[in-house]
Amino acid sequence: MSTEPETILIVDDEESIRRLLHKKLSAEGYQCQEAGNAEQALEQLRKNTFGMMILDNKMPGKSGIELLPELRTGYPDTAVIMATATNDIGIAIECMKQGAYDYITKPFNLDEVTLSVNRALEKRRLVLENNEYRHHLEDKVAEQTRKIRALSLSAITALVNALEAKDKYTSGHSLRVAGIAVVIAREMSLSQEIIDKVQLAGLVHDIGKIGVRALILNKPSRLNKEELQQLRRHPEIGEHILVPIAGDEGLLRLVRGHHEHYDGTGYPDGLKNSQIPLGDRIMAIADAYEAMTSERPYRRALSDKKARAELERCKGTQFDPGIVDTFLNSQWRQRLQL
Repeated sequence: MSTEPETILIVDDEESIRRLLHKKLSAEGYQCQEAGNAEQALEQLRKNTFGMMILDNKMPGKSGIELLPELRTGYPDTAVIMATATNDIGIAIECMKQGAYDYITKPFNLDEVTLSVNRALEKRRLVLENNEYRHHLEDKVAEQTRKIRALSLSAITALVNALEAKDKYTSGHSLRVAGIAVVIAREMSLSQEIIDKVQLAGLVHDIGKIGVRALILNKPSRLNKEELQQLRRHPEIGEHILVPIAGDEGLLRLVRGHHEHYDGTGYPDGLKNSQIPLGDRIMAIADAYEAMTSERPYRRALSDKKARAELERCKGTQFDPGIVDTFLNSQWRQRLQL
């Protein structure tokens, strides 16, 4: 906080009163300036910074109490003491409600004026220090949050790398799914917040496969019933893995629900239609298309034409019809540079 003497603006239509207060407060070590009405006061405020204003309530033109709300909005760091010749408790209460720090009456007891000024400036100092501390604390919390998120993303990246090292056929799969999902989300004109969350979910959607045996992941033939049940646990396993790392319920829902089907036949929760989070309906299409057009241990990669035909065939059953149309009609190939 500054150690410079506070500057006080004395606002009163009577010059003799302004001079009286100016002399007294200058003797107490304060720097003082004067204004004869509300307009002059506002002009001074636009040019200078004042720690305090002593404001006469009744002046020609705009009164002090009419000016007070404007001061609270435009100059909230300037403490205001109201001055009036009327010893009316109702006016005093109204002034305090409007944000005045104190209320003094004419004729002034100059020692009491000095005490009021000192109290008001001390209160102002404490308020400003508290605001500064709060802002500093908010900055520290924001910075800490950024650091935690960065560490979390590093941990997630390490998990994705571990998964893709375990399953050679999914190398790069998560990155490509994330890219396709982002393109779809942008084509749908979704907010940047949703796009960012879809991208992150795309990167980690299969993280639960770490909990699935490599023999199942790399099996060169179709899975039997028991193996398929184990594989289908990966969305729940992924959610469980990410809880202590991500701490984001929206992201966890996206990871859990990316194998839900539009008609309710998917897993793990059998959600249908709008019950499935929008991000998961996007991810289901991105995941399926990428998987179909990539090599798998049990089949060759499908052509773009066949994969698109499969998406079209499964509209309304496995996939959200509107999002399929958005994907198929987009310029996604150019955007992804596939």
